[in-house]
Amino acid sequence: MFEELEIVLQVGLIIGQLLFAAVGSYALLSLLPKRPLRWSRLAFLSWRTASPPERWLRLLRVDRESAAFREREMLLAGCGVTADPAWYVLARGIAIGAFIAVSLAALAAIRLNAADPVFQLMAGAPALLAGLLYGDRIWLRTLRQLRALQITKEIYTVSNQLLYLSESTLHIHAKLTRCVPFAKAMKTDMERLLAEWYHDPAIALQRFKARLGTDDGMSFVETLDALRLHESSQYYELLRVRIADYKDKLELAKEGRKESTSYILFLLAGIPILYTFQVFIFPWIREGQKLFESLG
Repeated sequence: MFEELEIVLQVGLIIGQLLFAAVGSYALLSLLPKRPLRWSRLAFLSWRTASPPERWLRLLRVDRESAAFREREMLLAGCGVTADPAWYVLARGIAIGAFIAVSLAALAAIRLNAADPVFQLMAGAPALLAGLLYGDRIWLRTLRQLRALQITKEIYTVSNQLLYLSESTLHIHAKLTRCVPFAKAMKTDMERLLAEWYHDPAIALQRFKARLGTDDGMSFVETLDALRLHESSQYYELLRVRIADYKDKLELAKEGRKESTSYILFLLAGIPILYTFQVFIFPWIREGQKLFESLG
């Protein structure tokens, strides 16, 4: 038991050292001067604003027009990722290939020394990570749902604050500025919206809608655009209707969480029953089987 724990700690230390070395290398490479002709192979350092080279996409057979790519693009946008999704697809393909290679190498080493738990761990852990990356759309959908719910909560709060300021003579930009402290997940996006507002409000709102990437975010931006163009009480009534819709969605999500929690608690309640069956009842059943076999 202690030997296996020591091995796991050693593997964890090795992985931590590798991650620290990778972060340090990235920090050093990011300090290098950007020379497009000489350092073009380091294009990944500007992945937040640039797109990956097309030859990299062709090398790993990444097709931007495929249904899988478009689905991941929508999921990543819903998760708040503003970088080119091709970077994620490239990193995912490289990581899956590396994990599979490590797992196969460990399986080959197990044939020589099957009793070594290090090789068993090296074979199982990369295979598990490769499986998680292969089914990434499942947890990406989960992350998108969690983020969408959080954004709906903040939109509900900001909309109530805008409704509170409906009688004020302030411009919609000034009202949104006062609503920024009530946002958390979309605070950065709102600050960017307000910064881009003076250049072109319509384009700023469209970019804000794209950054949010949720259905409620789209309806919220449409309401803001209507309030920008027509500062009247009728459009604040539209905002009141949207607030009621957001409240209903939050109530449904709350009920869904209660049902999920009840289901999990029900499953956890079955664990002591199974333990009781294993400790007390199963030995009696086994002894009864032995008795019937001896009688037979």
